[in-house]
Amino acid sequence: MQRLLDLKIKEEDVKRDELVAVTEQAAGVRSRILMERAQFRQMLSALRAKDGRQRLMEQEVLLQYTHVFDLKVKRLEADLSELEKLRRAKIAEIIEIRKFRKGLEKLREKARAEHMRNEQKLEQNAMDEHTTIRFAHALIEQS
Repeated sequence: MQRLLDLKIKEEDVKRDELVAVTEQAAGVRSRILMERAQFRQMLSALRAKDGRQRLMEQEVLLQYTHVFDLKVKRLEADLSELEKLRRAKIAEIIEIRKFRKGLEKLREKARAEHMRNEQKLEQNAMDEHTTIRFAHALIEQS
C-alpha cells in the first residue's frame, strides 16, 4: 500500500508541475494580449496628435491594421481560453489524485491501528497465559 501511496504522491507532484507550466503559459498569453492592446492604444494616441493631412493618411493604414489587430487578439484570446480549459482539467486531475491519496492514507492508518490492536491482543493473551501458568505453579507448589 505504501508503494501505491508513494506513486500517487509522485503523480500529484508531476500534475502540479504541469499545472504550473500551463498557468505560466496562460499568464504569458494574457500579457501578450495586454501588450497588443497597449500598443494599439499608443498608435491611436499618436494618430490623434498629428495634423489633419498626415492624420488622414495614417488613419487609413491604422484602419487596415485594426483588422490584423482584431484577428491577432482573437487568436490570443482563443489560445488563452484553451489554456484555461487545460488548467481547469489539470486542477480536476490533481483534486482526484489528492482524494485517492487521502483515501489510501486513511486506509493505511486504519490498517496500522488494526495491526496495533492485534499486537496488543496477542501481547495481552501472552501475559494472561503467563499469569495463569504462574498461578497454576503456585497452586501446585502449595499443595
